[in-house]
Amino acid sequence: MGTIVSTIRVGQKIPKEILKLAKEQVKEARKMPPVYDPDCPPSTPEALAEFAAMARELRKNKRNPSPVVALRVKPDVLLKYKALGKGYTSIMADVLNYVADNPEILSRASEAAVTR
Repeated sequence: MGTIVSTIRVGQKIPKEILKLAKEQVKEARKMPPVYDPDCPPSTPEALAEFAAMARELRKNKRNPSPVVALRVKPDVLLKYKALGKGYTSIMADVLNYVADNPEILSRASEAAVTR
């Protein structure tokens, strides 16, 4: 049993040999008996119920994803985001969230849009 260290860039697939090695190590770990850790005692029934409620909430949120919005973007801007690879739309959403949470950036962008 060991640690797998691998650098994977955004949009890059995990190499097959790394996946194979990870799967083999998971199989080996499942054969080993559980180890008691005093820093992580067994969960109480109350804690397990709380975890179950959290899991239900997460599943509920996945069923109601963010609304889909059509947005006009200049082609050169879209190409820059697409160059980031798979998941570029999430990155665009993160940028929009960041700007929306920073009033000074948002006000400068609004002023620039009005002057166009």
